Amino acid sequence: MFVILLGALAFGIAQAGIAERFEVKDRPEGQYELPQSMVGGARITEPVRIEPYSQLKFQNIVRQAYDYSCGSAALVTLLVNYLGLDVNEQQAMEGMLERGEKEKIIERRGFSLLDMKRYVASLGIESGGFRAEVKDLLALDHPAIVPIDYAGFKHFVVFRGIRDELVYLADPSAGNIVLSVDEFASLWDRNTLFVLYPQKNRPALGKLALTDRELGVFDMDRVRDQANLQPLGNAYLMERAVNSGFGGVYLRRN
Repeated sequence: MFVILLGALAFGIAQAGIAERFEVKDRPEGQYELPQSMVGGARITEPVRIEPYSQLKFQNIVRQAYDYSCGSAALVTLLVNYLGLDVNEQQAMEGMLERGEKEKIIERRGFSLLDMKRYVASLGIESGGFRAEVKDLLALDHPAIVPIDYAGFKHFVVFRGIRDELVYLADPSAGNIVLSVDEFASLWDRNTLFVLYPQKNRPALGKLALTDRELGVFDMDRVRDQANLQPLGNAYLMERAVNSGFGGVYLRRN
């Protein structure tokens, strides 16, 4: 009986130690627990942050509320994330209806660049519309609104920049998207470009600028078509395992 009691006591102490060591705690929003089976046998040496795809897809983009409101959403995307103004899509729509040609807006079920120009002028924002070529976009150092003609429909998007023959766009309906230069050129409606200029007393924000860690949200069909993914060799797998901290040994290339 004494042996049985000792065994039960030892088991209880062990269980208490395990429970205390691996106690499940509430995590702050945006933090997740990654089981070792998902990340490999070695210990994790760098923090990992996971963001929902739906959130990443529309990062720094005002998502259009209606089928016909791509123009107002694209405009507010620039006003908020480039010029730093506090305005929402509903306010922009009401402002363009008030200052634009209301009957024509209702007839075409959408806003024009002229409607946008009149509205931003009421906010004290200077703007301009231009005809441009792709080479002009390469030299452009700030975002701009561009109209595209996709499947017979007129649509407004925000041009963010060009990198490695790819055009990065902020689309109010599809989110952050990437097109090849040739594909974009074929969709660009009359090579029109609409630019907003920062106010003198308010510096422009860089939320729409391309960064060194730009994800781009590539279409997976494009990745499969242009990338030849080869299986990882054993040497690379071993080097990656060692550099992850397995066994306390690290490799460095000179």
